[in-house]
Amino acid sequence: MSKRIGRVHCVLPDGQVRPGVDLTHWKWISNYIAAKRPDVIVNIGDFADMVSLNSYQVGKADAEGTRYESDIKSARLAMSYLMRSFAGLRGYHPRLEFTLGNHEDRITREAQDNPRLIGTISVDDLGYKEHGWRVNDFLKIVNIDRVAYSHYFISGSMGRPVSSAAALLRTRQQSCVMGHVQRIDLAVHPFTQNIALFSGICYTHDENYLTPQGNNTKRGIWMLNEVADGTFDPMFVSLNYLRRNYAR
Repeated sequence: MSKRIGRVHCVLPDGQVRPGVDLTHWKWISNYIAAKRPDVIVNIGDFADMVSLNSYQVGKADAEGTRYESDIKSARLAMSYLMRSFAGLRGYHPRLEFTLGNHEDRITREAQDNPRLIGTISVDDLGYKEHGWRVNDFLKIVNIDRVAYSHYFISGSMGRPVSSAAALLRTRQQSCVMGHVQRIDLAVHPFTQNIALFSGICYTHDENYLTPQGNNTKRGIWMLNEVADGTFDPMFVSLNYLRRNYAR
């Protein structure tokens, strides 16, 4: 058996940070990253929820009291928690890639729909670049060690997200990782060993729109070990595990 040596990628699934939800788990994640020191960290997008710009909630009770400024402040606070333990560690300089999600893209769409806001609001308000992240446009595909990352991958001409990891593997014909879908799904090609991964969610709160059944899902981060030539060994790290071992 050949010995494969590759790099380690850490993938942070959808965080959906907003005012009023618990953000403590981002400190646990930061401690874990500081201990493990992955070579690459990919934030798959929808880190910020941006509920104040949710067009689906206009006129509904959930939208009452939401403010753009509050959304930005909560996202910045969560990012400070995420970065606090590993940013600036001597000798540790991971590649930081952020693939913007449709929730962050709400800011861009709001400015496009209301031209008077152009130049007054932008995704830069979230402060991701200030922490060293390379921020990639919504739906841009980022290839790292021949693994493709995007908030999601489209299927067909209508631009809808692919429906399953197996479909993603057939569509892209390479290893891919995406977020967006609020569940974990994984498919492995039997011959090439390419892997398609729906990374799931990374928050502790429940979402009303998911219903009790939809909220009953695994929550955590991923460590992709031995990433080389488009293959890797996926390892799920649950928020429960992080709470027990890295909460300090």
